[in-house]
Amino acid sequence: MGMKMGKTEARWLVALTLAALIASGVNPYDRLTWWLETLPVTIGLPLLMLTHRRFPLTPLVVRLLFVHGLILMLGGHYTYARVPAGFWAQEAFDLARNHYDRLGHLAQGFIPAMLTREILLRATPLRSGGWLFLLTSSVVLAFSACYEFVEWGTALALGGEADAFLATQGDVWDTQWDMFLALIGGVTAQLLLARLHNRQLARLPI
Repeated sequence: MGMKMGKTEARWLVALTLAALIASGVNPYDRLTWWLETLPVTIGLPLLMLTHRRFPLTPLVVRLLFVHGLILMLGGHYTYARVPAGFWAQEAFDLARNHYDRLGHLAQGFIPAMLTREILLRATPLRSGGWLFLLTSSVVLAFSACYEFVEWGTALALGGEADAFLATQGDVWDTQWDMFLALIGGVTAQLLLARLHNRQLARLPI
C-alpha cells in the first residue's frame, strides 16, 4: 500500500479497520447515524485496496487514513455528541458541550489535506510551494462545505431523525465552527508534515 510499507503492516491495517468497523456496528446508538458516519470507510477502504498497486500512497497518508477511519467509526457507534472521551473532556475542562465533534472536523481537514496534497503533487504539474498550499487548503475547505451540504440535505429529508447525525448540540454556529476547524486542520497538517511527506514522495516507486 505504499513505499516501504510492508505487506504485513498493510494487511494489519486492513484487518484492524474491518474489525473496528464490525465492532462499531454492534448495537450503535443510532443505526442511521452509524451508516452515514461510516460511509467514507465503507467506500474508501475498498477503493484503496483496488488502487494500491496502480497508485500506491505514501505510508504517512495510509496511516493517517487509518486513524481517520477510527475517528469516524467511533463517532458512528456512539454518535459524535455521545462519545465517552468527549464527556470526560467536557467534565475535566468544564466545557459547555461534548467536543468530540470538534475533533472529528479538525481531522476532516488535517487528514484529507495530506491525501489532497499527494494527489495534486503526483497527478498535476504543481510543486511544493504557495500554490500547492493554497489549493490544498481550498480543497479541504470546499470538502468541508460540501459535507455541511450533506448534513443540510439529510436534515431536510429526515427531519428530527437526523439530529444524531448533525450533532449540533444546540450550537447555532456549529456549521461555521465545523468548516473553520477543518481549515485549521488542513493548514496545520501541511505546516507540520510537508517535509516528511516530500521525503516519502521522493522515494515512492512510481
